[in-house]
Amino acid sequence: MKDIIISGGWIMLPIILCSVIALAIILERFWSLRRGKVFPCKVLDDLNSYIHAGKLDDKRIELVRKSSPAGEIMAAAMDNRHRRREIMKEAVQDTGRHVVHDMERFLNTLGTIAGIAPLLGLLGTVIGMINVFAAIINFGVGDPTKLAGGISQALITTAAGLTVAIPAYAFFRYFQGRVNAYVVDIERMAISLIEAMDRRQPPSSPGR
Repeated sequence: MKDIIISGGWIMLPIILCSVIALAIILERFWSLRRGKVFPCKVLDDLNSYIHAGKLDDKRIELVRKSSPAGEIMAAAMDNRHRRREIMKEAVQDTGRHVVHDMERFLNTLGTIAGIAPLLGLLGTVIGMINVFAAIINFGVGDPTKLAGGISQALITTAAGLTVAIPAYAFFRYFQGRVNAYVVDIERMAISLIEAMDRRQPPSSPGR
């Protein structure tokens, strides 16, 4: 493996760096986007119990807010539970944009790596072919060993770039899909929560 990396030349260094960053992002996102972390069932079940029992207070709302991304959006709705439905929905939408941004953290970096890794491999290919032509000019085509270094560099960097880019792009799309699915579920839960509070709360006074 060490010989292969050396044969690829200096361009292998940024490719390896991209692979390390991509792996770190993938592991971090797998941990952060677990369903149990985004939707802590016990907290949300307790929330429904509090609403139906009429025991919702600021302390419980703050616990829900700190529990998860879904809890943060639910808390935004509950903070405005005595206001009009339109105001509650606006609060949910505003908070939801911040929550989605947090759930998509590092995904742009992962997508960038998926885009630049093959370009780095292509750059290595170009550099390798330049070395091949330089060897031909200096030594002719009679000695294949003089050409082997440039050819191996071209092939190794191309393969390395694709090896990093393909899984990075696959996981980028996978995490985007997971976030989108979570957003749909959170929106559905928020709507159900707003409707539940509408049924439990008395009509708001004019101007609120």
